Amino acid sequence: MGAHLDEPDRVTVPDRGKSTRSLVEQRLRALLSSGELGSDGRLPTERELAGMYGVSRTTVRQVLDGLEHGGLIRRRRGRTGGTFATRGRVDIDFGYLAGIPSYLRAQGFRAGAHVVSARMIPADSVTAQALRIPAGALVHDVIRVRLADDEVRISLEHARFPVALFPDLLSERLDDSIYELMAQRYGLSAVKAVERLVAVLADADQAALLGIGVGDPLMAIERVAYDGADQPLEYSTDLFRGDRTRVIAWAYGADEGTGAGQGVLPTLATPPVSPGVPAAAAARAVRSPGPRN
Repeated sequence: MGAHLDEPDRVTVPDRGKSTRSLVEQRLRALLSSGELGSDGRLPTERELAGMYGVSRTTVRQVLDGLEHGGLIRRRRGRTGGTFATRGRVDIDFGYLAGIPSYLRAQGFRAGAHVVSARMIPADSVTAQALRIPAGALVHDVIRVRLADDEVRISLEHARFPVALFPDLLSERLDDSIYELMAQRYGLSAVKAVERLVAVLADADQAALLGIGVGDPLMAIERVAYDGADQPLEYSTDLFRGDRTRVIAWAYGADEGTGAGQGVLPTLATPPVSPGVPAAAAARAVRSPGPRN
């Protein structure tokens, strides 16, 4: 059953200058932040909401469409389906190189991933430079969508790994932590990474994979991960939904602590940014230790 309101706030006479639809949205936003929903965040049904607010189901459906597009609610089909309030953004801490599943679990989310594609291809010049391999050398090219709570898409990851280091990587499960797989299967651990962050807008393909609109904001993070001997293990270009994630970065003074930015930069200190992204616009961070993917 949906949330129970002792005194439904009916929308019978629109406030001055406001449409019925905007008033319903205002009421629903208040409900989402009221703490009156159950532990699963389930909202009342469209029929119940229409009755509560004294409006048509069409109006309720239109408002819910807008709230879903804005990332405030999610809809699920099936016997356990319904409309649910979404939780807050996932914090990505640039001060520590930890796995996305670790971030999700630490913040109360269930971690998951959907493999979009996995193939072996020749490295282009940008990938070759980042991984310090000859252009045309084979790399494993893996594209995944990261999921929170099994269905909320938070990021689109495009990673490349040298085939010479991980010869049969594509025969392994790729819907979990690849960094853990690299360490356990191949004895190679990512202990630091150089990353660049820029703001971009989603194109049609990215929007479709992430369940957002074309032109919606994304955080693009380009990363080269290294082992303890400064050998590049991974070159990745990841896109994080601006409405689902938040980047946290720690800054230290010259004589304060041992922050991530105080270490000596690896040999490839400024990896090439993606085509069309100005290098001057990129924010750079060095993170260590621990796996991320």
